[in-house]
This record gives sequence, C-alpha cells and structure tokens, in this order.
Amino acid sequence: MTTSTQKLMVNGKDFTLDADPNMPVLWALRDILGLTGTKFGCGAGLCGACTIHVDGSPMRGCLTSLKQVQGKQVTTIEGLETEQLKQAWLEHNVPQCGYCQAGQLMSAAALLKTTAKPSEAQIDDAMSGNICRCGTYPRIKAAIKSASEA
Repeated sequence: MTTSTQKLMVNGKDFTLDADPNMPVLWALRDILGLTGTKFGCGAGLCGACTIHVDGSPMRGCLTSLKQVQGKQVTTIEGLETEQLKQAWLEHNVPQCGYCQAGQLMSAAALLKTTAKPSEAQIDDAMSGNICRCGTYPRIKAAIKSASEA
C-alpha cells in the first residue's frame, strides 16, 4: 500500500489525508473522517448502502477510490440538505431497521435533483440499485412521490 497526500472535499469542507489513492472513499469517510452515516453493505456496489454524491451524482463509495474524487465535491448523508425529502421519509414511516436508509435517501435526493416530478417508472429505475432487506419499498416510493409534490 502506497500512501500519499489526498485532498478531499466533503460536505463543503476541505480535508487532507495521508492515504492510499486507491482506498475506497467509503473507508476514508468512515475510518479516517468519522462520517459513519454512509454504510458498508456488500462491498461490491450492488446494495446501495454506501451511496454518496460526487459532484451531485450518486456513486457507490465502496467502489469509488480517493483518486477518483480528487477535485470533486463529495456529499454524504451528513451533508444532505433536502429537508422536504427527510420530512417525507418520517411522514411515511420509511425506516424499519434503518441500515439502508442513508443510501436510499442519497439516491432519492439525486433523482429529485434531476427530475422534480418523477414518474413511478423513474422512481423504480433510480432506486433499483438500493436494496432494503426489510422491504420498505412501497413506503420509499410514497415518500419520494410526496417530496416531489411538496
């Protein structure tokens, strides 16, 4: 493992890390910066628990390296500023165990940023990469619809 100075912009703040440029940004966020809202799920980019935004686009933190985010803005669940969406999540009682919810919210926020009034098919498409083991998909969809109408 080769370490070098990595500059990271997270939630509007600049950080300098001494880390391997190939390290997944998920580990830098959780283990170095202490931002534990982004979860480790499968480690293969399949479950969506580690979803972050890189320059506003959803990406899997477990598959995205520090070198890939150099000079880009990373947003985690701790920095997500979508109060309407968070309120809809509460109103529709979306979380059950809660483990996947940060990734679900990050994907939903990215959808609503690009599509103000998504159709059911657009919601299904945008959320298809996020797995909820508790099966709260109907509540997730209802919360996204509600937030888009607010």
